[in-house]
Order: sequence, then C-alpha cells, then structure tokens
Amino acid sequence: MGLQEYVSALITGAGIGSMYGLVALGYYTTYAVSRTVNFAQGASLMLGAVMTFTLSTQWHWPAWLAVLVALSCCGLWSYFVEVIAVRPFVKRSSDAWLMATVALGLILENVVLFSFGKDPRGQSSSLLQQGFDLGGLRLNALQVLIPLAGFGLALLLALSMRLTATGKSLLAIAQNRNAARLMGINSEKMIGLAFALAGVFAGVAGILIAPLYTVSAGMGTIFGIKAFAAAILGGIESAAGVMAGGLILGILEALLVTAVGSTYAQMFSFGLTIVVLAVRPVGLFGKRSINKV
Repeated sequence: MGLQEYVSALITGAGIGSMYGLVALGYYTTYAVSRTVNFAQGASLMLGAVMTFTLSTQWHWPAWLAVLVALSCCGLWSYFVEVIAVRPFVKRSSDAWLMATVALGLILENVVLFSFGKDPRGQSSSLLQQGFDLGGLRLNALQVLIPLAGFGLALLLALSMRLTATGKSLLAIAQNRNAARLMGINSEKMIGLAFALAGVFAGVAGILIAPLYTVSAGMGTIFGIKAFAAAILGGIESAAGVMAGGLILGILEALLVTAVGSTYAQMFSFGLTIVVLAVRPVGLFGKRSINKV
C-alpha cells in the first residue's frame, strides 16, 4: 500500500468519523438532560436518508425542500420516541425505556422496509462530481463538506447552549432538574426538544452519507451502534468527547480497512471500545463525577 492510499483513507475516515460523532452528539444531548438515550437514533439516520431520496429523486421535489421536510420528520419522530417510549418509563423510575426505544426503531425500520422496499438505492449527488486535487490526491466536494458539516453543527450546538435562552434552559436541566423546575423551566418540554434535536443530527448524518453508501431500510442499524460506541469511547458526558470519539473510530476503521480489510476493522473498533471502558469507564475524554454524601 502506498502513502497516497493511507492519506485517502485518513480523509475518508475523518468524514465518516465526523458523522459517527454527529449521531453520537445526539446521544450526548439526550443523556445530558435526561440521563437516557434514544437507541432509535440509527432509525432517525435512515429516515432522513430515505425521505430525502424519496422526495428528491422519486417525487422530484427541490433538494432544499426535500432536506427540510426530511429533517423535520426526523425531529418529530425522535420527539415521538421520547413521549411514547421514554417519558412514561422514566416517570415510573424504570429502565424499560432502553428496550422501548430499540423496539420503536425496529418498528420504523420495518415500516420503511415494506413501504420503500428492501432493495438498496443509490443516491446521486452533484457534489461527488465536483472536486479538486490536493497533493496529487483527488477529493470530491462531499468529502470536504461532511466533516465541515459535522464539526460545524457541533460548534453551533455548543454556542447555542451558552448563548440562547433555550440552550441555557437545557444546561440548567442537565445540572439540576429540580432546581430548573423551581425556576419555571418546563423540563418535559426541554427534554422533548433535546430528543428532537438529536433526531435532526442523525437525519443530517443520514442525508450526507447517503451518496457514499446506498439508501435502504437497514442502513441505520450498524451506523447507530457505531455512533453509540463512539459516544462511549469519547465519553458520553462530554460533547467534545463524543465528537472526538467518532473521529478516532472513523479514522481507525478507514486505516484498518485499507491495511487489512473490513472484517478486521469491525472487530478492532468494537474491541477498542471494550478495552477503553475496562481501563477508563468514563471514556477517553469524560470526567469522573464526584458524588457528595
């Protein structure tokens, strides 16, 4: 293997890793405000890609409108998951929300399977044809756009959390829900908003990666699992940590695929997550919490 192949793998890995991080950012957002996660995140990713493909390619809607409607549906879907599969169980102090979110993700996947079909479809994009040369390496515009979008949205979330009233409300709930309630903050509304935001993040990831893969009902399953692995690897209580975890996972996978093949890359990425959890349970960039008694 030549140096050029590894540089290409590094760029590809950074793009895919930023999408892992973007989906993982949804896990962080919901965990921070509610101490729960939406294991139907992968289904939200798939929904964004499938709806954009259907509206833009099959129904010939303008691309911007198809993306807007798809992301709106992703947000509404994730809000629905919180209301139906998370909120009732949290009120009863039950951890059954974990399986309930998994179940809703599987239900959506099967609904799409019967309505969209089981055959994968190729999503065309003009960004794949637009490109430039970098040191003898040919890059397309999508390879540049994906990491820019991923880290740009992460930065936008960080700024919004600190500079907007809604963001400050989310931070207040994350720090102390009871105190936030006494200050007049509607915690249920804010938690629902956090889930909707997580769904939009996953939808953006699905739309961006669709031209690089194929669009299908099952495309979100493995991607959602890897994104959760990235969140655990980086530290699910740290926004920067989950993005870094996604980047590390994506780059390592791409380099290993180039060096030894995809089978070993999958084994190594999940094996690495287990090792990190054994050595550092809070993840690479997470902080240990201090319990006061």
